[in-house]
Amino acid sequence: MHSVSPKISCVALIPARSGSKRIPEKNIRLLAGHPLIAYSISAALQSRIFSAVIVSTDSERYTEIARYYGAEVPFARPTEISGDTSPDIEWVEYTLKRLAAQGRHYDCFSILRPTSPFRLPETIQRAWAEFCAETGVDSLRAVEKCSQHPAKMWVVRGRRMLPLLPIGPADQPWHSSQYPSLPEVYVQNASLEIAWSRVVFEGRTIAGTVLMPFLTRDAEGFDVNKPYDWDLAEHIVKQKAARLCAISQPPFCPLPKA
Repeated sequence: MHSVSPKISCVALIPARSGSKRIPEKNIRLLAGHPLIAYSISAALQSRIFSAVIVSTDSERYTEIARYYGAEVPFARPTEISGDTSPDIEWVEYTLKRLAAQGRHYDCFSILRPTSPFRLPETIQRAWAEFCAETGVDSLRAVEKCSQHPAKMWVVRGRRMLPLLPIGPADQPWHSSQYPSLPEVYVQNASLEIAWSRVVFEGRTIAGTVLMPFLTRDAEGFDVNKPYDWDLAEHIVKQKAARLCAISQPPFCPLPKA
């Protein structure tokens, strides 16, 4: 694989723990014939950005699927850092340290979550170019403009409520203002993150303290987390409202057990 900048090495990290509760086995559930994770693996490989594409999983079945679609699974993720409340820093730190112990050192890492199937190779290439062109940042994170503005949100305490953002002019509080008049606010999505590896080793964080935005377009930031999201993703595919990354392999078919 070839990097945009031969002087900067970057590893793609694709988290795929088993045991999803809201959508059982969502990382390997079939979307348009392929396991969901296949689209992130293929997008990472086809972007030609990364020195390696690594899947972090605690599942032998997920490992088999990931390898079939071209990713590496050099070691399993320990069960104790594979829970639904385990913070990202645990598996990212574990993975980078295990790779370093094998003599595999990378300047940067990118987290590509399987739940963003409409993130394309071009999306990754655009983000990488923006990250490489910026100076003085620790990381880049995908964001999109909020559809639900936090100025319209409330904290409920018993039978009373207070605005989450109690700011704005007294004669025209933000919660009573029209959306176009409010400051633009962006929310992160799960499409992608890129960071210098030093933020993990020096600060034990996946983002550092100086973040730059990467504005996703259209369905690039779409995230599958709930059954409704899955139904919507299938509808988007059926209506050809967004494009999935092309996959050259035939759909994964597990070999029968002897």
